[in-house]
Amino acid sequence: MKLHKVIRSLLFAVCLILSLNSYAQEEEQKTGNSAQELADKMANPVASLISVPLQNNLTYGIGAYNGSKYQINIQPVVPFKLSENLNLITRYILPVVDQQDVTGENTHEFGLSDATVTAFFAPKTKGIILGAGPAFLVPTATEKLLGTEKFGIGPSVLVMHQGKGLSIGFLANQIWSVAGNADRADFNQFYTQIFLTHSYKSGASLGITSEITQNWQGNTTLITVSPNVGAITKLGGQTMQFAVMPLIPVVGHSNIRPDWGLRAVVAFIFPQ
Repeated sequence: MKLHKVIRSLLFAVCLILSLNSYAQEEEQKTGNSAQELADKMANPVASLISVPLQNNLTYGIGAYNGSKYQINIQPVVPFKLSENLNLITRYILPVVDQQDVTGENTHEFGLSDATVTAFFAPKTKGIILGAGPAFLVPTATEKLLGTEKFGIGPSVLVMHQGKGLSIGFLANQIWSVAGNADRADFNQFYTQIFLTHSYKSGASLGITSEITQNWQGNTTLITVSPNVGAITKLGGQTMQFAVMPLIPVVGHSNIRPDWGLRAVVAFIFPQ
């Protein structure tokens, strides 16, 4: 029954995205960016483009108590031009979590989780796009069970190739805790995202993403695969991107692996 609901939700979202996308087919952006160019920039994590994605994640069947979790990640991306040949791209992820039966039977937690802040120094290059810089874990959680109570730092890197209509690459970070509550477990986690996206003149895009999270402290691995569909459009005067994808778990310990999940992204774009 749950699977049928997911399939219906995905089909509805795909139809909605395709209908929204028709508005973008006739119009070039006032800044000179076509819908396809904006779709390509949104696929590039270090593009010099201000955006505010709202990433909605819904997962079910988590752990021993068959828990559920809704998490919205507020993810503004703000670029800074340091010189003619070097940009600093700052990315912020602030999660808001509402979960049931995840930490125990008949339990419920709601609030902010820990934030992640990444800064990519990205030189202007042709062919291969590179970015590197620090990543920070900031203990912003409003409930003990939603955060680590630790401050962490580590390196982040991006390597990708982008041509017109095609983006392929990966980004990764490794964060270690360096301060915080001594009574809480240390934080030692590696994360990588591998992505392939093909965009079209209309601003539509199709792709596939895999996310790998390795918790070295807890010795757990979680790998998900997500085929996705997206579209660039305008609502009123606001340029936006919509995307939807299933979250398909392929590897994960029974304590953390959900049975299934769904992600929907609404991104506000501010072309420069």
